[in-house]
Amino acid sequence: MGKYFNEAIETASREELTKIQNERLVNTVKRVYENVAPYRKKMEEAGLTPDDIKSIDDLHKLPFVTKSDLRDAYPDGMLAAPKSECVRIHSTSGTTGRRVVAFYTQSDIDDWDECCARALVMAGGTKEDVVHVAYGYGLFTGGAGLHGGSHKLGSLTLPMSSGNTDRQLQFMKDLEATILCCTPSYAAYLAESAIERGDINNLKLKSGIFGAEAWSEEMRQDIESKLGIKAYDIYGLTEISGPGVASECECQDGLHVNEDFFIPEIIDPETEEVLPDGEQGELVFTCINKKAFPLLRYRTRDITTLTHEKCKCGRTLARIERLKGRTDDMLVIKGVNVFPSQVEEVLINQGMTPNYQLVVDRINNSDTLEVKVEMTPEMFSDRIGAIEQKEKQIVSALKSMLGIYAKVSLVSPKSIVRSEGKAVRVIDNRKI
Repeated sequence: MGKYFNEAIETASREELTKIQNERLVNTVKRVYENVAPYRKKMEEAGLTPDDIKSIDDLHKLPFVTKSDLRDAYPDGMLAAPKSECVRIHSTSGTTGRRVVAFYTQSDIDDWDECCARALVMAGGTKEDVVHVAYGYGLFTGGAGLHGGSHKLGSLTLPMSSGNTDRQLQFMKDLEATILCCTPSYAAYLAESAIERGDINNLKLKSGIFGAEAWSEEMRQDIESKLGIKAYDIYGLTEISGPGVASECECQDGLHVNEDFFIPEIIDPETEEVLPDGEQGELVFTCINKKAFPLLRYRTRDITTLTHEKCKCGRTLARIERLKGRTDDMLVIKGVNVFPSQVEEVLINQGMTPNYQLVVDRINNSDTLEVKVEMTPEMFSDRIGAIEQKEKQIVSALKSMLGIYAKVSLVSPKSIVRSEGKAVRVIDNRKI
């Protein structure tokens, strides 16, 4: 297979990519205007018709779409193709409201498989590899995405799903898995479990593709050192298609966006102004080849930056920086913006495990932040004075990073509940 899965696209000139994007955008806008009532209404309210969108230079004219728009259209109000042409759905968790149901035609599935196959090749994958997929299957897109990409690449696929860590490690060892796909927090847990069982040296893993939650560079290095692999970030969301919208190459200098399928923008989340390359803001995506559920200018709430510079790997696809956090998951504590990934960076730099939880409360009208983090087994046996000293060091480091005081509680190993999916990092007890 070589260095690229689809060299013609992955190394295309900006002119070639723009030509593809222009054609696909114009066609998609026309189709959703004709078939999706909520889009037609938004465009009419903005005084737009499909004829006003002639190229990607006109993209900024289109109205934004948000998750609340999708919930209001539940279950199929945003469908742009006849339901008889759809072959699958996936769905968000629905923990903060109505579920978002995303529909897929076979063409959409084929494109998604292509994106995930590209991600696997970026992580060193070939048809000779054994791909261990420990993302959840079912309505969640993680398992299905990497499963489809692995098939497209021709690799042996282990459809493990999440959970049952004993079986995960047994199959990983006995079937000699070489690429692990799961959330970074579950990868850290698998590494911890393999070390405890004495199996870590029996694994054949060479790389891992980890996504679905924000994670720090320090956590990446921790996972890499424990599992003896190279860890790659992957980005996606159910509303757009699932994992594979963007993914890292061996340079690990941003995630390559599959621009023949998705156009990225960065906007100021307050003013909604489009920002130039290099400026941090909210990531917005437009789907330009999806048949069933094409979203135009979808506000992801993810915070990052964008560059169109050619990567050292040879790919010309635009890159987004690894996520800084989310506008809606971001904690505002005493007026300060706090992302869990910032706390994680401090903890790992202080030699702590990546098993932690942030507890936010409001006492006497004042915000409080407590950081609970597990001790290593070695620390657990230390004197109380040494533990208290470590807590003070972390308090100081967090004050330096965040600019606010956070109480630090070092808790016993294994006392924070492990997650086999997305880690529950934040407990916000404030009544805001």
